[in-house]
Amino acid sequence: MTIPTSPVAPAAGLVRALGLLAAIALVVGDVIGTGVFLKARVMTCNVGTPGMVMAVWVAGALLSLTGALVYAELAAMMPAAGGEYVFIRNAYGPLWGFLYGWTRFFVASTGGVAGLAAGFAIFFNVIAGGGFAPRLFSAGAFGYTFDVSGVQAVAIAAIAVVTIVNSAAVVVGGRIASALAILKVTLVSGVGLAAMMFAQGTWGHFALTSAGGTCDGVAAAAQGGIAGFGAAMLGALWSYNGWNEVTFVGEEIKDPERNFPLAIIGGIGIIATLYIFANAAYFYVLTPAEVASVPASSAVATEVIARFVGPGAAVVMAGALAMSIFGSLQVSSLVCARIPYAMARDGLFFEWVSHVSPHTRVPVRALLAQSAWAVVLVLSGSYDVITDYAIFAVLIFVGLAIASVFVFRKRLPDAPRPYRTWGYPVIPVLFLLVCTWVVVNTVLTTPGRALAGLGLMALGLPFYWYWSRRAPIRNIQGGS
Repeated sequence: MTIPTSPVAPAAGLVRALGLLAAIALVVGDVIGTGVFLKARVMTCNVGTPGMVMAVWVAGALLSLTGALVYAELAAMMPAAGGEYVFIRNAYGPLWGFLYGWTRFFVASTGGVAGLAAGFAIFFNVIAGGGFAPRLFSAGAFGYTFDVSGVQAVAIAAIAVVTIVNSAAVVVGGRIASALAILKVTLVSGVGLAAMMFAQGTWGHFALTSAGGTCDGVAAAAQGGIAGFGAAMLGALWSYNGWNEVTFVGEEIKDPERNFPLAIIGGIGIIATLYIFANAAYFYVLTPAEVASVPASSAVATEVIARFVGPGAAVVMAGALAMSIFGSLQVSSLVCARIPYAMARDGLFFEWVSHVSPHTRVPVRALLAQSAWAVVLVLSGSYDVITDYAIFAVLIFVGLAIASVFVFRKRLPDAPRPYRTWGYPVIPVLFLLVCTWVVVNTVLTTPGRALAGLGLMALGLPFYWYWSRRAPIRNIQGGS
């Protein structure tokens, strides 16, 4: 039986030009953003001791790994553009595939791109001494007035730069992602090594607790016990988020049957090692109470660097964070554009988005559509709100993607599986249990956010009705 992947690509389709190192770089570059520099303070307040913080980072890595083991099987089995979109579409039908793609394009992916660009602009403004903060001009439309600041202009420029870069041949984007990933690894490991070599510290800090720390902005209910551990886990999982997005470039990875499992699992291993090492360095230099007392507007890494750099640490850290965010922006822009491209190729999105440049063999129009909507979100300033709402819907889709391994094992028992999930069926069941717990907990604790997420998803239904009836959905179950 043929494994359903994607429609037959035209002559000027995507090309498999990304090797193993580029695939690993996409994982590392997408995941490592600001979490490793910013989350230590809150996590210390949540769980109280350095040892427990380390345990949370390990638990987050293991949970991410359970999902990665399943995705490795799915991606090696169906290495097509769109990744998760293809898994969900083939397991549950085109409607669910469309709703996933709709949520990703109009809310999650573009909102993420807008948020990363805005984050880059904020730290770039710090480096510039605040020179980009003032308002540049105001524009009116439909009775509304929009103020455009220098920071927004920098964010838009960043989106334009990565869009231009990613419109070149995918091998160029892969090389740039690899270079930026190496810089990120060097940055995180460099902060840890420099702290241990040049700052005065002691491993005795690991025997202390965060008692006496101010824990600014951390709710008392999220400090200590199971609730504290759960809150810290959410921070860790946020920092590990993005490892799944390498599957979006499934048609552009060389030897995907071998390289997908190695890239996803190996990438998480590299990231987890860096996160644990960096946090160990933080606690070597600072006591847990000092970590817990870092202002919410600052980063623990900044306080650590200040111990051997001095007052210039804030600018140094702003530069490091800007570079790290820009790397994530470039990778996110590159991989996420493959989802609307795959949808358009299936007849479930604007047809012109399915065009592939005959020169670079990249879906340039999908990149342009994605960047245009991300710019709208930057100007509106609504990206934080809609991405917060979208997280709930995206988590449901991740659960559906993980559960699809059971669907395919039953529906296609004899299909070639270059990689089989280690620990099946226990591993996917564990991930689904945790995923279900987070979904239920979100419904109980923030029902408004959960309903808003479902509402954003449901907004796609009329568009699905339009596209699915305008033209037959193309060869969804065919392909090779």
